[in-house]
Amino acid sequence: MSGGLDSTMTAALLHEEGFEVVGLTMKTWDYAASGGNKKETGCCSLDSINDAREVAVTLGFPHFILDIREHFGESVIDYFVDEYMAGRTPNPCVMCNTHIKWDALLRRADQLSCDYIATGHYARLGQTEEGRRFVLCGDDTNKDQSYVLWGLSQSSLNRTLFPMGQYTKQTIRQMAQDRGYRNLVTKPESYEICFVPDNDYRGFLKRRVPGLEEQVRGGEFVNPQGHPMGLHQGYPFYTVGQRKGLETAFGTPKYVVSIDAEHNRVVLGDLEDLDRKTMRVGQVNWQKIQSLPSEGLDAVVKIRYKDPGTPAFLKPEGDQVHVEFMAPVRAIAPGQAAVFYHEDTVLGGGWIINSEPMTA
Repeated sequence: MSGGLDSTMTAALLHEEGFEVVGLTMKTWDYAASGGNKKETGCCSLDSINDAREVAVTLGFPHFILDIREHFGESVIDYFVDEYMAGRTPNPCVMCNTHIKWDALLRRADQLSCDYIATGHYARLGQTEEGRRFVLCGDDTNKDQSYVLWGLSQSSLNRTLFPMGQYTKQTIRQMAQDRGYRNLVTKPESYEICFVPDNDYRGFLKRRVPGLEEQVRGGEFVNPQGHPMGLHQGYPFYTVGQRKGLETAFGTPKYVVSIDAEHNRVVLGDLEDLDRKTMRVGQVNWQKIQSLPSEGLDAVVKIRYKDPGTPAFLKPEGDQVHVEFMAPVRAIAPGQAAVFYHEDTVLGGGWIINSEPMTA
């Protein structure tokens, strides 16, 4: 329970259905430790923890706080920094869901003799005739969160409930209003990274890596042919597809096409230079299918959270997947997640390794 609307309604609905509910709030991060200068907000703030506890007390079920700051710091925050330092764009929400939240929740569930864990994600669950569990898109297409759940294992999915998946956000707001949770209905949603609540990831990296600016300042902007175009502030401070914040005027709009961490170079190009037709994906976790058939298969592939998806053909390459898109896809960022869908079903997903520029 984060103290927000969705997890509160998850607990309330399960309680009403007769489940024996135990509320658990995870303390993942202490923002003051990052050197930030804004008030702590979001799921780890004292206000949010108190909101979650108040709901539990009102409904009459126990509530616990689980301190996983050390594990979160090692597994998510260090990963976040390491990915940027390697010239990739991290996705901490996927990493947290896959390796932190479910692991921590299930361990605590076992200690409390709980059969299931439930979260406020807008997603649904399905099961094949052979018994494989998989994630389905939530009924509210505007809130669907299946993209960040591709990494969940069969053992995790077997013990997971997603009560929000069958509702729209508007319906949940009305249901909360009817139950007297007016403060949660008006509570603003946070779309920031929980441990960077000021949304300044550059500042966060500088605070986490002593002397970073001196290490990376003065690298070159180059065009796709490798010709110098000026100096940048340091390769970790840029992401593929970025146009604003380049701090240099080029006469025409330029975009970050790729990042060369080894040589501290940032490749800039025109909008069409971001287009790709193929990419490689590694560390794949399959959900609805056990493995990718040797002959390959068709799927719709999403390369970011709000991506509508692009039809593609998936073919195995060792333990990786070669993806060939049926239409150009723009700004594929190494380090981000690629999720493979068949209609509203998650087949699986993995981490983007690289993509090939389109040839003339």
